[in-house]
Amino acid sequence: MKIALIAHDKKKDDLVQFVTAYRDILAQHELFATGTTGQRVIDATGLDVTRFRSGPLGGDQQIGSMIANNDMDMVIFFRDPLTAQPHEPDVSALIRLSDVYQIPLATNMGTAEVLLKGLQEGFIDWRLIQERRK
Repeated sequence: MKIALIAHDKKKDDLVQFVTAYRDILAQHELFATGTTGQRVIDATGLDVTRFRSGPLGGDQQIGSMIANNDMDMVIFFRDPLTAQPHEPDVSALIRLSDVYQIPLATNMGTAEVLLKGLQEGFIDWRLIQERRK
């Protein structure tokens, strides 16, 4: 599965902690991330992560493009709901695309944990059905 990892600045430490805790599960999948977040994950875990631009510079849109092409299976996006984001329209578009294309999306640690446990148990295997990718 292809999994996107994104975090707003004040949530990057939380995402690194989360990825470290679930490293064994995530290591079995193809990981993508926005710029700084991806580098932080690589540095902390040694996992292979394809990095895009930072979110405000188009990284959210790059991941959104993968979603629109049905080439992303899950998004873990630790959002900071208490800080205004200059690229909020991009964030909203990414969430909307996840809904349009039925991509599992977690915006906080609790939901991300449920998604990864479900992934581990095979509850998201419907994404592997080839017809879903067209």
